[in-house]
Amino acid sequence: MIRVVIIDDERNAINSIELIINEYCTNAEVVGTASSAADGRNIILSQQPDLVFLDIEMPRGNGFDLLEMLPERNFEIIFITAYNNFAIKAFKYSAIDYILKPIDIEEFIEAVDKAEKRINEKKQPAPRSMSKYDVLLDNIRSSKPTKIMVPTSEGQIYIDIKEISRIEAEGSYSMLYLTNDSKILVSKNLKEFETMLGDSDFFRPHNSHLINLEHVKKYVVKDGGYIEMTDGTIVPISRRRKEFFIEKMQEYIG
Repeated sequence: MIRVVIIDDERNAINSIELIINEYCTNAEVVGTASSAADGRNIILSQQPDLVFLDIEMPRGNGFDLLEMLPERNFEIIFITAYNNFAIKAFKYSAIDYILKPIDIEEFIEAVDKAEKRINEKKQPAPRSMSKYDVLLDNIRSSKPTKIMVPTSEGQIYIDIKEISRIEAEGSYSMLYLTNDSKILVSKNLKEFETMLGDSDFFRPHNSHLINLEHVKKYVVKDGGYIEMTDGTIVPISRRRKEFFIEKMQEYIG
């Protein structure tokens, strides 16, 4: 049985979540609730839950403040928010589950099922240096996310976005090329990376390529046009993307 704690400053929200859990999540049991970050910290330390439903916006300290208060974060978290804001992008970068208010029951059940799977698979807590919640807090503190989680055959890897030179499509997978000359095969397609990194100075000049503008060396107009990266790689650019690329580079260099 999964031990659940609910932390939300709205009593109605706590009641709704508890009702949904009792009705649809037979393997979960609510062992405590709280309505503030400070009370939430105390209930987590006393109950040692497997899963925490955590509201972001609360008086006297938000959900991220609560995470900062905890010496360890060896439980799964599903964030709850009424706001589709910067935090949502940080969740996506850090591979964190979240639910928007008003709560959709199907999305709620899916999030709990995913959390239960992670809880059952967890042999031991991950090292703090590899904690996805540490990555989330880093991203929240920044003006825009700085790290990204990528799923590989060996597990989850957290990478500084600035260290990604380019990404190339490999069927339904993607190959990440890093500035240290290493590469990583990731089980995400290029479209997913484009959606995630579009606001982080990445540009898709061709169906098979996504590049980091920070690592562009030059744009060559001859031979139909191509982009040379700082590592010497030549990246093709489609005819319809040339004008957009020039505009994007002008914006980037300011």
